[in-house]
Amino acid sequence: MMQINQPKKRYRMRHVNRQIFVLMILTITIPLLIISAIIYIFSNQAVKNEYQSSSNLILNNLSFNIDQYLQSIEKGTLNAQVDSQLQTALEHWTINKDNIGNDLSIQYGNTIEQFISGIEMTIKNVDSVQIFAGSRVFYSANFNRADYDVKDYTQEDWYLQTQQKKGGVILFGSHLPFYRTNSKQSVISIARVINKKGSKQPLGVMLIDIRLDSLREILKLSENSKRKFIILDDKGGNVYSSDSLETSPLEPVPIDKQALNTFMNNDAGSLYGTFDDKDSYINFVTSPYSNWKVIQYIDEKEMTKQASFLGKIILTLALLSLVTALLFMYILSERVTKPIILLSRKVKLVGMGNFDVDLYSNRQDEFGVLYNGIRKMVKDLQNYIERSSMAKAQQKVAQYGALKSQINPHFLANVLESIQMKAIINGQREIGEMVGIVGRLFRIHIQTGKITVTLREELEHVRLYVKIQQLRFGDKSQYMEQLDPQCEIVKVMHFSLQPIVENAIVHGLESRSEPGLLEVSSVISGEDMLIIVKDNGIGIEEEKLKQLRFRLSQPSDTLDEEHIGIKNVHDRIQFHFGEKYGIEISSYVGEGTTVIIRLPV
Repeated sequence: MMQINQPKKRYRMRHVNRQIFVLMILTITIPLLIISAIIYIFSNQAVKNEYQSSSNLILNNLSFNIDQYLQSIEKGTLNAQVDSQLQTALEHWTINKDNIGNDLSIQYGNTIEQFISGIEMTIKNVDSVQIFAGSRVFYSANFNRADYDVKDYTQEDWYLQTQQKKGGVILFGSHLPFYRTNSKQSVISIARVINKKGSKQPLGVMLIDIRLDSLREILKLSENSKRKFIILDDKGGNVYSSDSLETSPLEPVPIDKQALNTFMNNDAGSLYGTFDDKDSYINFVTSPYSNWKVIQYIDEKEMTKQASFLGKIILTLALLSLVTALLFMYILSERVTKPIILLSRKVKLVGMGNFDVDLYSNRQDEFGVLYNGIRKMVKDLQNYIERSSMAKAQQKVAQYGALKSQINPHFLANVLESIQMKAIINGQREIGEMVGIVGRLFRIHIQTGKITVTLREELEHVRLYVKIQQLRFGDKSQYMEQLDPQCEIVKVMHFSLQPIVENAIVHGLESRSEPGLLEVSSVISGEDMLIIVKDNGIGIEEEKLKQLRFRLSQPSDTLDEEHIGIKNVHDRIQFHFGEKYGIEISSYVGEGTTVIIRLPV
């Protein structure tokens, strides 16, 4: 019966770290984002409500102070209705001006001008006071009349409006002085008809120009870089603006038309609109006395700055939680998920018969126990298979075991001594001396497995090696030592100086045409000992020196055979004493090479 192989279902692995990451996002990050949005909305609204409440109170106080100031000016003008001397002078001047003698004309003129001077001294920040009587304009005695060019004022709009009030006060918003030439500083004006006491007979018209300094003094305590003010008259003219020290009635108000219509059609209110091309919160009140609109505005972003800052803090916390979740997922992946996946792959290789899989782990947690347990199991399995397959081979190996001869280092050392004695007997003392030195060198090499020896012991090896080289080449190289006595008992790596000295002789001094000098010195530097091997040989080219230094810094042995001894010594020193120790090389072509070995004391 034919069997049909059903395709195996492949399940997609769901990693634990991804599930934990999604869980953290759902339980921490998203709730924090929702909370930050709610807090921002409510704090933003709370800040707006608090600002609206405080700004309405400030506006009402400012409007009240402005009205008080304007009313104080109006009260000052009432003196003109009760001052008998002024009334007499104006009455005679307007009614009998053609029949007044020169003396009376001067006397009446002086009376009117003295009254004007008194008004200037009584009212603060007065720019000028003028009384229009008949066809003449009166000023204070110290006023520069050359600044004014008065024409037929009786047909001027301000004069006609004042006449229509019939003794009532009329306010004129910010404007340039009516008749002053070359004036650039705006003023506000109060005008009224001076009537004869006890009747409605007009004797003249009083016009008082007031500098805007008074408005600035009232508003400056509430003004700052965030909160600003504008005052509009009953026709929408610009009376005062915080953004300009010198306002002009012709200067347009930086506010959209819809908001301006709201101001002019309502006594008080608040709105959000565009002010000076910025989204702003604007509120206003109408002065009961002057009918001026006192407007306060602030950039909406500036008003809600603190709430926005709080929202940013909470949003930052939410983002930090997201970063934390990502970091946690990464750590979980590195410490849990990847080791499990790697272990599963290695177990599969073992199942395929590959027992050379590295299952070592130095972790001290459950994963370490798991790795070491599986490693032991694989090793036991491998040992069992090897014992089974090698059982027969061991029988044949035993047959040849007895035939195997052993040559040990002690036997070779003894043979060299025998050769030395034979050479001396035959009169070959130089050959005998060289063989003897080689034998002594060989016995040093076969010392019990010492890793470190004292500097004194290491130098004995170096001296023997140098002596052999001098026997080979004669006086071609000289050898000197300058040692600090304290250094002789300091531990150094066994066989660490001979490769350095060998390189100095072979690659430095042998290529010289003249005799060379090799010097070994030692010195204590703080907690370190420096062994300096210096020669005056041919030196090392700069490019080769850079390559040598670079290769010494590499963790693996990448040097060529020419410098493998130096690399071996450097690695052994760092392995035994630490990475701060080792070999430093400096060299100049034609001058020689210096090798410094740094070791702990």
